[in-house]
Amino acid sequence: MSSAARMVVRALRNPLSAERLSEEQWTALLTAARAESLLGGLGHRLSDLNLPAKVSQILADARADGERARVQALWEAEMARRALAPLDVPVVLLKGTAYAAAGLGAGVGRSIGDLDILVPRDRLAAVQQALLSAGWEWVKEDAYDDLYYRRWMHELPPLIHKDRDRMIDVHHTILPLTARPTPDAAAMIADSVALGEGLRGSGSLDQGLRILAPADMVIHAAAHLFADGDLAGGLRNLWDIDRLLREFGERRHFWRDLAWRARRHQLRAPVARALRLAASLYATPVDEACAGRRRWSDGLFERRLLARSGWGSETSPALRLGFYIRSHTLRMPLPMLARHLWIKARQS
Repeated sequence: MSSAARMVVRALRNPLSAERLSEEQWTALLTAARAESLLGGLGHRLSDLNLPAKVSQILADARADGERARVQALWEAEMARRALAPLDVPVVLLKGTAYAAAGLGAGVGRSIGDLDILVPRDRLAAVQQALLSAGWEWVKEDAYDDLYYRRWMHELPPLIHKDRDRMIDVHHTILPLTARPTPDAAAMIADSVALGEGLRGSGSLDQGLRILAPADMVIHAAAHLFADGDLAGGLRNLWDIDRLLREFGERRHFWRDLAWRARRHQLRAPVARALRLAASLYATPVDEACAGRRRWSDGLFERRLLARSGWGSETSPALRLGFYIRSHTLRMPLPMLARHLWIKARQS
């Protein structure tokens, strides 16, 4: 396992540990943190320490980049809100933009890429047309890719704005339709929370946008990490979960709601694993009943999450390949997967 990735985890978990690093260790730590999209978060965690001048400047730049990303993400959310406002459809922000819009700790210093939103499946056609009319265009024009997204995936094919060059992913649920778990997306939308005025970090966002309820926000983060991917960049996603749990964990009935809703969305196992690994790596306080007993396979997941060298490159190729294969088998049955891979290979 990579010592550089472990240093990133250790610095986030205990910022004081960074004061004893050598110049070589700082290089490895910062390189690995950048590769894991954790440099902004690390910059905020270490902001009160007396650090080497070069390190302080790098982390200050990372904090500034994070603030620009936050403002840009909120503006893109506002543009989507304006485009979709005439439809009177609930628009739920997801992932980094949701954290930033709600002023949550998970949004502090977080890198934010595409705008992810969740809308009712029966309103997809109207949402699609409104976005196209407002300047978004299809990224994938291949007929097979378009069919694949619309028939099997949990989102529309990705769109990009022709002027702002920003992507939007329009979800109608949180996992592919071919995946074994079937989350209740309608319940997630129905129980979502409106962004009210005066929210810390909400900036210029107007009313009309929503975020997932606290338990569903954690469930979605866990599903995205452990039920729908190969764990690439997973340390950042697990850090999101740590921040969310620390923020919500003291709320009344949160753990009860998390356990109940994880079962309702058929995601009890991914949520439990997320709690165990967050506790193991980031010392996240978790409810032991929700987390369950440690599994032998948790060690493999930890090794995959920590497979990053001090040069920023990924390590453990055999392990990464195994998780890559796992991610595809989670998404679709083997006969469908074989056909899909054959078609994509022929297109290449």
